[in-house]
Amino acid sequence: QGQLVESGGGSVQTGGSLRLSCVVSTLRYSEYSVGWFRQSPGKEREGVAAIVSDGTTAYADSVKGRFTISQDNTQTIIFLQMNNLKPEDTAMYYCALVFIRLSESALLRPVAFQYWGQGTQVTVSS
Repeated sequence: QGQLVESGGGSVQTGGSLRLSCVVSTLRYSEYSVGWFRQSPGKEREGVAAIVSDGTTAYADSVKGRFTISQDNTQTIIFLQMNNLKPEDTAMYYCALVFIRLSESALLRPVAFQYWGQGTQVTVSS
């Protein structure tokens, strides 16, 4: 029910762009919240961006104006467009899902999400 598959990670230089994709085949006809999180070695997992089935979005302050979360028309793919990447964006990026509409205050909290993908690595070099 909650299978997620991420793709799109890679290595770029500072200022570059990447688009991550999270395929979730069970989103259609459901209420849901989907978030992108990241974790680098020695650090806690942190919320980056999230989207709710009603269209609500949320972003971490560190990525506002650079990252955009969106959804395709089939409502089965969640994208994270990452522009003007910085070395501090280097991390493993995870897609996560819960089948409820989270409040805005909970959207960037890892504990609020139930299903997780395997992650995709993003590396930004200076």
